[in-house]
Amino acid sequence: MIYIELFLTFFLIGMFTIGGGYAMLSLIQNEVVTVHAWIDETTFTDIVAISQMTPGPIGINTATYIGYDVLAGTGASGFMCVLGSFTATFAVVLPSFIIVLAICKVYEKFKEHYLFKGVMNGLKPAVLGLIGTAALGLATPENFIDWKSYAICIVAFAALFTKKIGPFTALGLGALAGLILY
Repeated sequence: MIYIELFLTFFLIGMFTIGGGYAMLSLIQNEVVTVHAWIDETTFTDIVAISQMTPGPIGINTATYIGYDVLAGTGASGFMCVLGSFTATFAVVLPSFIIVLAICKVYEKFKEHYLFKGVMNGLKPAVLGLIGTAALGLATPENFIDWKSYAICIVAFAALFTKKIGPFTALGLGALAGLILY
């Protein structure tokens, strides 16, 4: 049954992703595009773009949209599609909820322990690698259609790191550049 597959897939993604929504994008992409073939690469790119524009964490928004889209692709009714959204969203946040609940119980006791500090220091580079993988995974021909796309990306990246502009300013300027150039 599709709901069980959705739940198990997104539960495992939630369980093995540390570092937030951007870190889980590569796992989501692999599972829903490659493993299960629920959606194609272009649809995934569109869902990520919509998830970035809507309020809330990108990983949760992506799970919500994919849960809906997977059921819509089967011809399910609107209610069943919403149930698919709920299933994927609930599944992706449940592991974090359980883990945070457990950590809260033991954090005060172990926060100064060398093993705890070691684990936390080891997770930082892993999270950076997952986020980098997600960024590279989104660098597809669907996103970079010509030289103007590359120019907007390079200018935004440079402005974020050299001029220290905020992400909202970079998004606004990128949208404005897209309107002017396209």
